[in-house]
Amino acid sequence: MGSNKINHIAVAGNIGAGKSTLTSLLAKNFNWQPQFEDVENNPYLNDFYDDMPRWSFNLQVYFLNSRYQQVIEINNNSNPIIQDRTIYEDAEIFAPNLHKMGLMSSRDFENYKSLYSTIISQTKAPDLMIYLKASIPRLVDNIQKRGRDYEENIRLDYLKRLNEFYNSWIAKYDQGKLLVIECDKLNFVESEDDLAEIYNKVQAELHGLF
Repeated sequence: MGSNKINHIAVAGNIGAGKSTLTSLLAKNFNWQPQFEDVENNPYLNDFYDDMPRWSFNLQVYFLNSRYQQVIEINNNSNPIIQDRTIYEDAEIFAPNLHKMGLMSSRDFENYKSLYSTIISQTKAPDLMIYLKASIPRLVDNIQKRGRDYEENIRLDYLKRLNEFYNSWIAKYDQGKLLVIECDKLNFVESEDDLAEIYNKVQAELHGLF
């Protein structure tokens, strides 16, 4: 395959869209190495949900750094890696949303954006970006099903704002190949047929239709 070698597939989507689940399923099916967000060992997450204005900048810089480390690891790895959430989401969705909500100061946000610009100039976009597009009811349903303590207090307006940021980011995403999966129509957790359809879509995006 030469220069067409695939080494980075990314799964993007709002909280509760099913990123981790799909990442696991795709990794297993295509024999890729999964790379997950380390939620358990994040030193800021609980503090952030308790006091967002105080901890928003710290949390976002932590995410940016850990995501950058992931990208470096992906670029240095000879086997394909599928990444659960991307560096773009932190900077295009979560940080701007916190700033817009008044939970991150303009000074911190400008500092953050400058750091992101520096980092992104040193990184290569994924070979394929998979975006899980889901409605608010679907997201809420998934969040309730998995029952994570720190997600209990996520407000509906917060999820709605994130969804708006996600949809406008994806509408102008031009860094590489993009596959949008409509989660309200394709239930890959409960339907084998829906999952098979997603496998086919991913295969077609990566290798064309032979």
